[in-house]
Amino acid sequence: MRGSCACGQVRFTVSATPTGASVCHCGQCRKMSGFAWSSAQVAQAALTIDGPVRWITLSERANRGICPGCGAFLFWQGQGEDAVSIALGAIDGPTGVTLQKHIFTADKGDYYAITDGVPQT
Repeated sequence: MRGSCACGQVRFTVSATPTGASVCHCGQCRKMSGFAWSSAQVAQAALTIDGPVRWITLSERANRGICPGCGAFLFWQGQGEDAVSIALGAIDGPTGVTLQKHIFTADKGDYYAITDGVPQT
């Protein structure tokens, strides 16, 4: 599986099947993405990143990897975790992944409803 940012400066390859596909509705993900952020996890060892990624820390909980050129929000990694969440929207081509849950739904925007029947936390 291959992916990239909008401007092409950052490209990445995933050598394992991503798991735990979710949509995050927290305030930070909404601000970073403009709506909600969909991702799935892979082991850090299964992710190869080519190009400059700027890692930012917006909370004590995690670091977020963005492209310094176009600002695309590509990666999320919990502090001390081996897994990295990759933006499903950054995958070039079909993902083969099925959404498993919506998270931080109590923080979702008031301008949309979640009606797809996928579990919500």
